[in-house]
Amino acid sequence: MELGRELEKLQEKVIHCRKCPRLVAYLQEVSDHRPKRFRDWDYWSKPLPSFGDPDARLLIVGLAPAANGGNRTGRMFTGDRSGEWLFEALHRFGFANRPNSVRRDDDFALTDCYITATIRCAPPDNKPLPEEIENCRPYFLKELDLLKNVNVVVPLGQIAFTQTLKCLRLKSFDVPPLAFGHGKIFPIRTPVGNGLKPFPTTPRMISLITTYHPSQQNTQTGRLTRPMFHKIFKMVKEKIENKG
Repeated sequence: MELGRELEKLQEKVIHCRKCPRLVAYLQEVSDHRPKRFRDWDYWSKPLPSFGDPDARLLIVGLAPAANGGNRTGRMFTGDRSGEWLFEALHRFGFANRPNSVRRDDDFALTDCYITATIRCAPPDNKPLPEEIENCRPYFLKELDLLKNVNVVVPLGQIAFTQTLKCLRLKSFDVPPLAFGHGKIFPIRTPVGNGLKPFPTTPRMISLITTYHPSQQNTQTGRLTRPMFHKIFKMVKEKIENKG
């Protein structure tokens, strides 16, 4: 089966997922009490599918959809301030056809890049429970298995970093602990197999490049500046080009 079709089938499963009752209820609550500035929007209010280029060499891993961002528009990072930073940077370095996206049916498109998230539903206070993260993990594992050209992964923030390591099957007794920090590069050789099903089918070398999340909490306080964020994607381009 064509790779793109396999990813589409997986995303249909994601959209119809109802594994987490707390999140199902919260998504409906958000839609029922949307702010005045979005009162004319028909909220997506379902788990968000990942999206991008099936042949991508770059994988971006977010934390969770924003209640009035992706949960409203139906596409990850679309319609919120974090997305404005991310899409602008992706466009600047040739991974996107335009610097911003406001709704899922606009002509925004990714090239050589795929975007996913640790959890697919907007959680209350942007804090998913551990069991909710675990419920989403099989979707991420399957994406990693399907996206066979990925050789650079950029998790946005510490939680996405931690969960990405778990998905790559790195455990504290397998390798020395990896400490999160902005602008670090970790070369990782993925093992074969896990508790769910084999991932990946063959070992793969991946460069994990870390960054602070482009949340307003970080960007408005100056913890993350645009030059700092752009430097991450300069590192990404260098790694991808060096690997051919």
